[in-house]
Amino acid sequence: MQNHYWLIAAGTLIILALAAYALTLWRRVWQQDEARAKALEARDDRLSGDIRIIAQSLLDGQVPTIEGAIRIKVLLDNYQGERREGLDVTVFERIYDQTAHIPTHQAWKDLSRAERKLHLRLMETLERDHRSEVEAAARALAQGLN
Repeated sequence: MQNHYWLIAAGTLIILALAAYALTLWRRVWQQDEARAKALEARDDRLSGDIRIIAQSLLDGQVPTIEGAIRIKVLLDNYQGERREGLDVTVFERIYDQTAHIPTHQAWKDLSRAERKLHLRLMETLERDHRSEVEAAARALAQGLN
């Protein structure tokens, strides 16, 4: 009967050791979740600041309207934080969608003069048609997202 108690004691020790190991692993998971949440919050803070800067630059004429709208849309897509209620930024999505087919960088340089003119005309039309809406949305964003 003596062996029976030793087996129970050994089993209990193994269970306690496994429980302690499981607790250690869960603490690591909780710490990683906390670190991930802090990193996301820091990223959202940085993106929020970048959005405000580009919106203000757009209003000051330092950034072309179409380029600013596209940049803001991309930053908003990556921003996961809270947004102020009633903040309407759909104009940036519309401009982005209507200009998504336009080549950039080297592909733009590789276009013929006629193709570039077509794209420039489209951008001028979009800018003319949506300028007031873009400026209103940029004013709202320049005040912050929340």
